[in-house]
Amino acid sequence: MVILEDPEFRAHTFVVLDFEALTPKGRPAEPTEVAAAAGSFRTGRWVETGRFSSLIRPPDDVPVTRFDVEQTGLTEEVLRTQAPAAQVMASLDGRLTAPPYRLVAHHAPTEAGLIARQHEHCPRLAATPLLCTVRLARIAYPELPSHSLNAVLHHLGIPLPADRHRALPDVEVTVAVFARLLADAAAAGHWSTLADLDRLGGLPPRHPPPGPADAAVQPSLF
Repeated sequence: MVILEDPEFRAHTFVVLDFEALTPKGRPAEPTEVAAAAGSFRTGRWVETGRFSSLIRPPDDVPVTRFDVEQTGLTEEVLRTQAPAAQVMASLDGRLTAPPYRLVAHHAPTEAGLIARQHEHCPRLAATPLLCTVRLARIAYPELPSHSLNAVLHHLGIPLPADRHRALPDVEVTVAVFARLLADAAAAGHWSTLADLDRLGGLPPRHPPPGPADAAVQPSLF
């Protein structure tokens, strides 16, 4: 891939992430699960350097509906025993100790909103730009009538995971989609640098960068 010749692209670690969430009427979505896989393409292929996965206890006044259970299999009983979002997001944020990073998600505005509402607990995540694989897929595969994750997976011949709509399986297939997008659209001349990806499929962070953080005491998994 010609994009591998871009020093900025090669210098970055990409953190592919996904949330599952409840969508209570009249208020913002509340996360119930988050997963992330970090890696780079410095060798010409995706090399994973760390991953994170955790369930999240929703606020006590947000019910888990039958639709939520049918989609994810996560019941009220299971979720009420988990750590709250503040604790989980702080734990994930503590892994980001070796910048620079780009976050990657399918329909990244959803993930950006969830991160923004937790920004006090995850300042590194909240200050990191995102790449949206929906936006990139629209450039790479303009012939598709839909660029939903299922539609793109079908187009690329990537099997749907058995636990579709669980965070870690969705992260794993989004990694596969991202790798194919980079190769296919780079070959077609749509992008050759990280700056091109940012221009065509990027989202800026929702909050200003935080002050310097003491990363020395944090475990470096990413």
